[in-house]
Amino acid sequence: MIKKSKVTVVGAGFVGSTAAQRIVEKQLADVVLVDISEGLAKGKALDMMQAAAIEGYDSKIIGSERYEETAQSDVVVITAGVARKPGMSRDDLLAINSKIVTEVTNQIVKYSENAIIIVVSNPLDVMTQLAYSVSKFSPNKVFGMAGVLDSARYAYFIAEALNCSIQDVRAMVLGGHGDTMVPVPAFSTVNGIGIEALLSKEKIEEINDRTRNGGAEIVKYLKTGSAYYAPSASTVAMVEAVLLDSQRILPVCAYLNGEYGVKGLYCGVPARLGATGVKEIVSLNLSDKDLQALQASVSAVKELAGKLG
Repeated sequence: MIKKSKVTVVGAGFVGSTAAQRIVEKQLADVVLVDISEGLAKGKALDMMQAAAIEGYDSKIIGSERYEETAQSDVVVITAGVARKPGMSRDDLLAINSKIVTEVTNQIVKYSENAIIIVVSNPLDVMTQLAYSVSKFSPNKVFGMAGVLDSARYAYFIAEALNCSIQDVRAMVLGGHGDTMVPVPAFSTVNGIGIEALLSKEKIEEINDRTRNGGAEIVKYLKTGSAYYAPSASTVAMVEAVLLDSQRILPVCAYLNGEYGVKGLYCGVPARLGATGVKEIVSLNLSDKDLQALQASVSAVKELAGKLG
């Protein structure tokens, strides 16, 4: 009998529960949904299982407040933490979410010493650095989801501006997951055609700014929460790349050891994902302007990491 993969999703809020739903509907793995709120994960998991007969999936999902159920997970996704509210930056979440991510990571290490950890909690880059530091796992086995989401937002805005199929758009966003992120028009295309040949400089800069504020725009509309459909889809794309060993090249919050002139810090860069996690950092030949923007983004991440100590 073929052993099914096992994925734990920590945090049964909107991002975590929607990611869990996508994983079981795609039949990628059996899922354990964990949340400290009594009954929350169990209720959502039971609801999803009752949809299985209609949606036609055989993957199982259970909910729990206890980490014992997560033992020997292949992948653990950390979404736990406080979500942004209007007027809050991702940086405002630092003190609160660092305590949560530390506790979660300790539990992961205790029960799933061979797992791959994908961090989604904000502020993303620093929380990923923290999970790596606490877990003491190999850096290729700890990485964060941000660039996939930011690039997906960039792709949507490009498709909207050109009134073209989003299936033809490939977009690239580098750097930290925040106001200093770096949309890269030179590596963003529509069916192989660079967007700089299709859009004016002014329109591209407008789209770049909207991408940098993509999450805040949604927070402003929702008023009491933040985005979760696109973040969960982006997370599952990374989970799928690992479980299927697909070798996809995606923008990943990965540990840099000299690449792009950065050493010992997590930041968003293109990377190849497979069964062992980050298999390779892909080095792009960036323009001086884009390289300077990336270095500024790295500096912002480093400054925030310094606040955490």
